Amino acid sequence: MKTLNEHYREKFGCKVYKLSLDGGFTCPNRDGTVGIGGCIFCSASGGGEFAEKGCESIEAQLEKAKARVQSKNRNGKYIAYFQSFTNTYGPEELLRERYLSAIGPEEIVGLSIGTRPDCLGEDVMAVLKEVNAVKPVSVELGLQTIHEASARYIRRGYENDVYFDAVRRLKEANIEVVTHIILGLPGETPEMMKQTTKEVMAAGTDGVKFHLLHVLRGTDLEALIAGLEEPAESKEIRMNILTEDFKTYGQKVIDELTAYAETQPGWSLAPSNYEGVRVNIGSGWFLLRLSLHDPLLPLNIEANEAGGAKEIAKELAKFLASYDQLDAQKFLAFAN
Repeated sequence: MKTLNEHYREKFGCKVYKLSLDGGFTCPNRDGTVGIGGCIFCSASGGGEFAEKGCESIEAQLEKAKARVQSKNRNGKYIAYFQSFTNTYGPEELLRERYLSAIGPEEIVGLSIGTRPDCLGEDVMAVLKEVNAVKPVSVELGLQTIHEASARYIRRGYENDVYFDAVRRLKEANIEVVTHIILGLPGETPEMMKQTTKEVMAAGTDGVKFHLLHVLRGTDLEALIAGLEEPAESKEIRMNILTEDFKTYGQKVIDELTAYAETQPGWSLAPSNYEGVRVNIGSGWFLLRLSLHDPLLPLNIEANEAGGAKEIAKELAKFLASYDQLDAQKFLAFAN
């Protein structure tokens, strides 16, 4: 496994900086071809917050981008990076003109193109092969997740098979592939994120770019969470599992708590919870889950009223107090 810096040093013999450009393209998930509004996390700039302005020529954008980093780049070698929106979504002639303009200067040693896997028709592939014969091309695919339910939630707009086919065709054309993955999508557990990574590596991607989910102003994701209220109280307590086979014991606690919750008046299990057991109770909720690698049961409690977290803990303590291989002293102290 190598970092991008290590990869570039090995490939080009020196440190290389990426220059973010705006090719003036749009996206089929915005113009109605696939959808309207784009992915829920995508900003008005199409993910190109650090790209130069698309109203300027490619040559002018390159010069401005180089000026930003020239004090840090003594070797003066760069990758031209079309970052904003979908950079293979356009007529063949326009793509060829934009790409060749970007790699024209001698100090530009390669081209990186951010795009969607459903925008790689045969005409586009022909242009990519042509440009790749001049200078190395890397195509960056915005997959984000391998889980179809998450993909529908973020309005990705294509099925997983489209991604796998795109990777296969790019690799057959000897074009480098980098896959973008978002960590922290709603409802996804660490195991689900690992599964996405494993499957893209198995598909043959040359690199992976991980993004932590963050909310940008003006996006549909911001609108979705705008109505969420901050809890009046929140508490996290980590309880150590004392037995050697901690996974079996921890899962036993979670399974028995799930069954117990179904019998308690005023308790309701949260539907479609992918991580541990989450129960709505009183003025809030609690989530008990098993750590993937450590002998721990983390407990999160949120309440919408002052004092509500302690009341929830008191109710839960009636159940947890009987587990002698669970170090619940801190939790019981809080509950009492």
